[in-house]
Amino acid sequence: MAKMEQPEPAKLIMTWDIAANKEQEYFEFVVRDFIPGIQVLGFEIQEAWATAYGERPQIQVSATMSSADQIRKVLDSEDWMKLYQQLLDVVENYEQKIVPARTRFQF
Repeated sequence: MAKMEQPEPAKLIMTWDIAANKEQEYFEFVVRDFIPGIQVLGFEIQEAWATAYGERPQIQVSATMSSADQIRKVLDSEDWMKLYQQLLDVVENYEQKIVPARTRFQF
């Protein structure tokens, strides 16, 4: 009998800059709604970084799930779209990518 391959854990890496004059709204939204919201959707937050110096995005957040397919399914959901649209109200230059999850820091 052939052994079924387990899906490889995957990571959603999101980057953005906080919109000018939206800092207070941003921090309130992220703490009150965004972080709890993505956890309810099944993401496990791995890292959250703020860039202090250089030409990188101001914020990077990494969250994992059991597979890239599972991440894509969540990103197609109405609940994700609602959180995403609210995030876009307080950030600029949002980008995301799905990569195989590794234990080391990933860009």
